[in-house]
Amino acid sequence: MGNFALTRRMERPQNQLLKALTQVMARCNDPLLSPYLRPIFNPNKTPKPWNLRMSTAISPTAYNYKVVRQFAIMTVVWGILGMGLGVFIASQLVWPELNFGLPWTSFGRLRPLHTNLVIFAFGGCALFATSYYVVQRTCQTRLISDSLAAFTFWGWQAVIVGAIITLPMGFTTTKEYAELEWPLAILLAIVWVTYGLVFFGTIVKRKTKHIYVGNWFYGAFIVVTAMLHIVNHMSLPVSLFKSYSAYSGATDAMIQWWYGHNAVGFFLTTGFLGMMYYFVPKQAERPIYSYRLSIVHFWALITLYIWAGPHHLHYTALPDWAQSLGMAMSIILLAPSWGGMINGMMTLSGAWHKLRTDPILRFLVVSLAFYGMSTFEGPMMAIKTVNSLSHYTDWTIGHVHAGALGWVAMISIGAIYHMIPKLFGRAQMHSTGLINTHFWLATIGTVLYIASMWVNGITQGLMWRAINDDGTLTYSFVEALQASHPGFIVRALGGAFFATGMLFMAYNVFRTVRASNPAEAEAAEQIAVVGAH
Repeated sequence: MGNFALTRRMERPQNQLLKALTQVMARCNDPLLSPYLRPIFNPNKTPKPWNLRMSTAISPTAYNYKVVRQFAIMTVVWGILGMGLGVFIASQLVWPELNFGLPWTSFGRLRPLHTNLVIFAFGGCALFATSYYVVQRTCQTRLISDSLAAFTFWGWQAVIVGAIITLPMGFTTTKEYAELEWPLAILLAIVWVTYGLVFFGTIVKRKTKHIYVGNWFYGAFIVVTAMLHIVNHMSLPVSLFKSYSAYSGATDAMIQWWYGHNAVGFFLTTGFLGMMYYFVPKQAERPIYSYRLSIVHFWALITLYIWAGPHHLHYTALPDWAQSLGMAMSIILLAPSWGGMINGMMTLSGAWHKLRTDPILRFLVVSLAFYGMSTFEGPMMAIKTVNSLSHYTDWTIGHVHAGALGWVAMISIGAIYHMIPKLFGRAQMHSTGLINTHFWLATIGTVLYIASMWVNGITQGLMWRAINDDGTLTYSFVEALQASHPGFIVRALGGAFFATGMLFMAYNVFRTVRASNPAEAEAAEQIAVVGAH
């Protein structure tokens, strides 16, 4: 790893500070850097008010933080909207009157909007922000193209706005996580290919010999997501907002869940593992526990994950051998998943005491705990006998949100809290206390959500399979629904806790940005000669 401090014992903070100050003082007279450094040492010069458009000038000696700032802020915005909508549709299951008797406010139309907002808007913006941040800092170079990076930001926001407009109107392919009709699907593909060009182009022009492992995870997530999206969206358009899949029957179902499961496997897992391998060691100020294990983790994960999709189609028209293959691969997948979780956890060796005072690190570590739990639960639910009880029940919903809230959201929140001060020239976030409050709201909300869905799911599965002596069903579907009502209430409460935490985050981010120091922010953008990250 050469001089990568992420993979070796870090120097004492005071030594790092002395080195940094020496370098800064030495560069104050540099004609290229002096406009950024002199305001720090000249108290008589008042910096201009902060705005997101700062540092628009292209400089080969500075990182492109503008696009990172934009995606980071929108991560918070879309998180609030997506999770708020989730609370609303959860409340519809408690109080059906909230459907308002209107087609565009019905649960069936708002639920896919919720999933698209939290996965692609919130999660997607977090991945864009962190990958652009990490690839620049670990490659010691600016993004290969500022204009293409800007296109990915505005193009991605356009796709999300398109989803907000079309999904409530009922324009949908009906494929889960791939509901967007063909015009938006094409735009998304163009934006995604551009994203790949920016990311891999930046790696090609890197100033460091080594490609840090986090970039391997980000790279795999970008390539495989493009493949999944393009193959699953192959369709025949018959009008501006209607198309029919190029596949039919069981083949269509298999390709859909090859896509659906690997959207989880690569978009919501591999990409966020890239996030984990950068931000956990950085926040803990410790090297990765085992760099060799991280490489094994990478290759094992991407080799196995792609085969696990058929476990979504147990006891269906899919050939039995395909179901069994999906089950077997899902069980094997436990090994690399837990290898990565253990590697992340063990990175805190010698730094566990920091959890008492650092709520950002607490977010990152608890996300790993939920990752380990959900990646054990997933292979277990893929076993046919377990799946015969859990499938089509709320247990599946609980499992998904153990990963979505506990893993994806928590590590994203921790990463954003880590980046925001650095992006906006602050030593730390406005309020550590607010971060701590957010952590407990998120943790309690997640536990309430998944526990209520576990109880509901097992209750539903047992009631649906209960049979009288004469072979008739013991319970009607309506009776199972009535038994689920208390769980729906607890689920809505848990979601409300989590969404409230996002409001605290938004306020904290707002105050941090408002108090930003433009001179320090621009100084932080400069590419250091020593230290890649």
